[in-house]
Amino acid sequence: MVKTNANDSLTDKLAHLYAGITEALKAFEPDVLSIEEAFYGKNAKTALLMGHVRGVAMVAGQHAGLEVSEYAARKIKSAVTGNGAADKQQVLYMVKRLLKLKEDPVTLDASDALAIAICHGLNYKLKNLGS
Repeated sequence: MVKTNANDSLTDKLAHLYAGITEALKAFEPDVLSIEEAFYGKNAKTALLMGHVRGVAMVAGQHAGLEVSEYAARKIKSAVTGNGAADKQQVLYMVKRLLKLKEDPVTLDASDALAIAICHGLNYKLKNLGS
């Protein structure tokens, strides 16, 4: 997990995130980077900051030569739970069941990341069924 220092400037935080994501991509050698589409929450500042973070992740993936896939939150939740309006606890429950995990992922953000990966896997499989 990449963490930033609250006292750093936005530019420093984004550079730190880029370096951490790039390091993780080198260490784990994924074939694709899947990410949640931008969401439009009630807090514009939070949405803008998350947009910056998403952009950094997408650029890191692009620079690593990865296909970058985006999925809407409702599509991710629907793929994992069958309910596009599922809450984080429902997503966690289904991720744990689908992946046969003995313990909960470390954070709800981690279970969300696993849900995105599951969603991409299902969509990739469906997309390539006819091939």
